[in-house]
Parts: sequence; C-alpha cells; structure tokens
Amino acid sequence: MIKDKSIYKILIIEDNPGDLYLFKEYLKDQIISPEISSAKNFEEAIAILSSEVNNVFDIIFLDLSLPDKKGEDLILEIVKLSSKKPIVVLTGYSDIQFSIKSLHLGVSDYLVKDDITALTLYKSLRYNIERSKYIAQIEQSEERYADLFHLSPQPMFIYDVETLQFIDVNKASVDSYGYTHDEFLAMTIKDIRPKDDVGILKSILNKVDINKTINIDKYIRHQKKDGTIIYVEITSNLIPRKNKSVRVVLATDVTSRVKYTEEIINQNERLKEIAWIQSHVVRAPLARLMGIIHLLRLEEDKKHEKSHFLFDEALKATDELDEIIRDITEKTSNIDINEDKDEI
Repeated sequence: MIKDKSIYKILIIEDNPGDLYLFKEYLKDQIISPEISSAKNFEEAIAILSSEVNNVFDIIFLDLSLPDKKGEDLILEIVKLSSKKPIVVLTGYSDIQFSIKSLHLGVSDYLVKDDITALTLYKSLRYNIERSKYIAQIEQSEERYADLFHLSPQPMFIYDVETLQFIDVNKASVDSYGYTHDEFLAMTIKDIRPKDDVGILKSILNKVDINKTINIDKYIRHQKKDGTIIYVEITSNLIPRKNKSVRVVLATDVTSRVKYTEEIINQNERLKEIAWIQSHVVRAPLARLMGIIHLLRLEEDKKHEKSHFLFDEALKATDELDEIIRDITEKTSNIDINEDKDEI
C-alpha cells in the first residue's frame, strides 16, 4: 500500500486512551509521517488551541463527551478556537442525532466510532481538509469581490432582476447620488431614472433575455436625490447570488462628455448657419456687383485703356472674393458631428 507523503498537522481531542491509540495507529497506517497532537480533556484542548505556536492544525478530531465539557457547549467553544479549521466529531451510536445537529453548529463532519477504519478515518481527513481549503478560497474570492465593489471609485450597485430592487450599493454610489445606503435598499432602479424615462427603461428590460448581459449602446439618464439629471454609461453583468440571479452594474458619469459633445454640435450648427449666410446673403450683393461691372465695361469706350484696366482689376478682385466665399462655404458645410449616443 502506498502511504500519503503529505505532512498533516492533526489534533485529536479524546479522553479514552484506547480510542486515542487506535486513531493514531489508523492515521499512521495511511500517512507516512502524521504530526499528531492530543488532548484528553477540554482544558488541555483550550491550552493547545490558544497557543499561537501550536494552533497550526490542518484538522481537529473531537470526541463529544469529555470529562469537563460535552455536547453543544463543547462544540461551540472548539469552533471558536479552531481558526476555521475543519472539525470532525467522533461519536458513539447514541449521539448520532446530535452529531447531525452539530453540522449546523460549525463542524465539518462526524464519524461513528464503531464504524471507523484506517481508510474511513483517512478519507474523512483528506475530504474535510480539501473542502476547508476550497471554502477558504471561495471566501477569499468573495472578499476580493467585496473590496472591488465597495472600494471602486465609480458608482456600482446590485439589483434583483425580477423585482428591480437594489440589493447593495457601494460608497461611490452614495456619494454620487446623494441617497444613503438604507435609502437605496428601499428603492428600485426605476427610482433613479427621470419619470419620463421609466417607460424606456421597461422597454429595454423587456427586450433583454434574463440570462444575458445587457448591452446599451447609448447613454442613459439618471436622477440624483436633489433632482439633478446626469448621463451615465452602463456596464452590466448577470451574476448568481444567494440562489438568485442579480445584476451588478457599473455606472460611469459621462455628463461632462455629453455636454461637451452638445457644445460641439451647437457650434457645428452655428457654423452651418454662417456658411448659409455666406452662400446666400454675402454672395447675393457680390453677384450683383459683378454684373454691374460687366455692364459698365461694355458701355465704356474701348479707347480708354486706363478705365478698361480698372474694370479688369475690379472683376478680378470680385472673382477672387467669390472663390474665397465658395471655399469657406464648402469647408463649413463639411463640418458635421455625428453623435449616435443620444439619451434614452
């Protein structure tokens, strides 16, 4: 038989010397070098688990009936001192029902003493250590997610996809929108939209599959507690949380960008108006002036070379001016800001 070469630090809290010896032998039968500590009563267990040097166990095996403490009180105290390490209860047949209940008190598993073998004890050790590591990874992942959510400089919120109720908001949302955290939790996402936009919001949500990401190509309008309207860019993803589907939303305030774009568009309209004036208003008297010069030239005596020269220079100047106006009009007309991200 191939023994496990891993190093396991094990604490067995057991007052029966015979059972303690048997459990140690079982572990040595499956593991090459298990590091086993033991306590024969609750007082010794406290001393071991309270020591920063010794409290480095991978797993704790716990007898439910110790001379100085037993049952629920024993479990709660050991769980408190275990630093979230897996606890496997060792029980006799008469304790099975309570052992099942103990799972709700924080223990990882329970074993009936009369059914324990070297293999079952080893399997329980491996299973509960690995499960503990997996749970720790999940908790770390959730903590990182919570940090990313709550410490984000951009407003973020989570809402129920069925009720549209806010489930959580970060500090940036509270600071940006002016509502307190509790006020947000009493609201739905409809409450931060202008009244005129609620129908549009419903239309968008009705078109979106509940299991897909919402992709909105346009800016949307949100309303702060003081009534201020802002434009936001939405990034939204569906995530599972506590057996239900929720959406986590990042709302980036783009109000300054939208206002700047509007100013460019307004400037563009003014330039177009100037181009129209140049094309229709300025060029009209210029055209008349050019016509008059042509008529005067025809009536002028061809012998008057000096006058003829002056007419030629005047026509040349008006032609140049006409060309300049045409060029300005063409360049101005070509200025066009195509802004697709209108408010919805």
